[in-house]
Amino acid sequence: MSEETPRSILVVDDDDTFRTRLVRAFADRGFDAHGAANGEEALRRARTDSPEYAVVDLRMPGDFGLDVVRALREIDEATRIVVLTGYGSIATAIEAIRMGAVDYLTKPADADQILSAFEAGQSGKRVDESADSSAVPSLARVEWEHIQRVLMDCGGNVSQAARALGLHRRSLQRKLSKRPMRR
Repeated sequence: MSEETPRSILVVDDDDTFRTRLVRAFADRGFDAHGAANGEEALRRARTDSPEYAVVDLRMPGDFGLDVVRALREIDEATRIVVLTGYGSIATAIEAIRMGAVDYLTKPADADQILSAFEAGQSGKRVDESADSSAVPSLARVEWEHIQRVLMDCGGNVSQAARALGLHRRSLQRKLSKRPMRR
């Protein structure tokens, strides 16, 4: 590849701020970077000009990221894909890799972490394989992610999420007011 043609990357995420930040970060690193707010927009863009790399959010309103991964791979099997999500689970990670994603990262992830995932995927090694085994999420982090997943499934309704979790609404509100737990 010549230096005149930058590598192309497509960032698919419904969070406007996060998507814009990643697109800008990739552009600053020499990529021809574009963003898409949903799966439909991403696939329309990919059919016009298939990206070499794609970063796909797992959960977006109206779209499931794994469907977008599948469709991007059908458009161009050479597209290298990293799946991002704030709601990590082993089942979806396995499914993402099975569908052709090179890696699966939990949010928040920055451009350097994503590029590391692409590079590790090229060598056939997952990012978390190269990381220290102590990077297993803490119980508090797993609880936080589960609460966030249930809250999102309930459309942000704290009372409904509290019932689904078997918690008092105030207890859930206290848990939500705390900062997200780090690994």
